Amino acid sequence: MGGPLAGLRVVEIASLGPGPFCAMMLADMGADVVRIDRPGKGSAGFLPLKPEADVLNRSRRSVALDLKCAAGAAAALDLIAEADALVEGFRPGVMERLGLGPDACLARNPALVYGRMTGWGQTGPRSHTAGHDIDYIALSGALAAVGEAGGAPVPPLNMVGDFGGGAMLLGFGLLAALVSARSTGQGQVVDAAMVEGSALLMAPVFGYAAQGFWRPERGANLLDGGAPFYAVYETACGGHMAVGALEPAFFATLVAILDVADQEAVQQQYNPATWAAMRALFAQTFRRRDRAAWTALFDGSDACVAPVLRYTEAPADPHNQARGSFVTVDGVVQPAPAPRFSATPAAAPKPAPKPGADTLSALSDWGFSAERIEALAAAGAFGADPVAPAS
Repeated sequence: MGGPLAGLRVVEIASLGPGPFCAMMLADMGADVVRIDRPGKGSAGFLPLKPEADVLNRSRRSVALDLKCAAGAAAALDLIAEADALVEGFRPGVMERLGLGPDACLARNPALVYGRMTGWGQTGPRSHTAGHDIDYIALSGALAAVGEAGGAPVPPLNMVGDFGGGAMLLGFGLLAALVSARSTGQGQVVDAAMVEGSALLMAPVFGYAAQGFWRPERGANLLDGGAPFYAVYETACGGHMAVGALEPAFFATLVAILDVADQEAVQQQYNPATWAAMRALFAQTFRRRDRAAWTALFDGSDACVAPVLRYTEAPADPHNQARGSFVTVDGVVQPAPAPRFSATPAAAPKPAPKPGADTLSALSDWGFSAERIEALAAAGAFGADPVAPAS
């Protein structure tokens, strides 16, 4: 595959959500990512997805190894010895018990960047307890900031913990450590915790609060829906429009296109005392037309207004189509690799393989001889089933 990470070798230990998302981003950018799956198992996720629908596992190869078998763990260690980086998402101590912890891996490969993805981190009183995205962002302060005034916190899908504060933070950490390893020859462990990553995403809020510009209540602030010029409004058809007219010039354009009757109500944009009346005026105005009509009226303007699209509608949006923001792979519509690179563009993503489908080819490409592969099969490293054919 092409891309800026072509030539980078990564071993991924199959896990849930953020680990696969991080590995997907690396593979999308051209890294040769080999995922180690458990023999005879399907997707490591919550739902029984078919391979072509398992978007998080796209663009990489799958090797089936039984890591509880001595021969399987030894084969995994040999793969890791040839890798630039490793991604794992188990609770602290699991990889150590398998004989694949950082000490063992760095002893074999001193320049290895060992990426660890957890919710609570490798240390601390919660580090060995279970949790999910919603728990990690609850502890970081992020969850409490999302939701309507007077209501309960609203989970922002699992984007803030799993993907934004987890997978992307790990990806950034891996690449930073790889830069260091290439200049020093010394690898290291990257401890990426979703509770810390989601807290990091709250950095601007802490700054605003320090200056008295942010209140702890939900729906009372500039960017959490409290301001009527940074909010979502229902239209006549039941659809919605997103308004983000923060700057005075953009706000003036918004007011002009809305053609509101009560001009006095929109004279003091940044005065919170006017916000309730302004919100009611905007809400009443937006209900006069349907979403398509408002979209046409605001199209091409600097009012900072956009239609709120469902995920099923987003691929058909003209802007998204012009940019190629979505692609169809094996009949499955999905987001395209991002960001874009001018000199080293990424290749089109490939569908996720069936777990274990690349055992023979990937091991061979990574330096395993035919005799070694046969010996591993005989020792039960690939599980009870024969080695899966190469894809």
